[in-house]
Amino acid sequence: MGITYLKVKVANPEHPQKKEICKFLVDSWAVYSVIPAPILKRLGIKATSSEEFILANGEIVKKDVGNAYFEYNRKMRAAPVIFGDVGVFLLGATTLEALGMILDPLRRELKTLPLTLM
Repeated sequence: MGITYLKVKVANPEHPQKKEICKFLVDSWAVYSVIPAPILKRLGIKATSSEEFILANGEIVKKDVGNAYFEYNRKMRAAPVIFGDVGVFLLGATTLEALGMILDPLRRELKTLPLTLM
């Protein structure tokens, strides 16, 4: 199965002019997106809480969580973001859904998510 990467613009919701383009590994198993803490701090994004997360090896880690704007294909949406380790860029399901997209797990390509209003 292939690996999918996307270049996505990340911005501070309080100061949208503070932004940076990041290359993310699309991880449909991850709920939230992960960006290295130093980049989020440079953008002025602040943590709003800390949460415990389970890593693939079963280890439990506590990480700060904040909110960021994510822009892809001229669409900008807000989503939670984890203050991660240096070099770790993951685009999670919450961000993909906020952008109205879904990852096709067989073709490893993004598709438009049918948005339903109920």
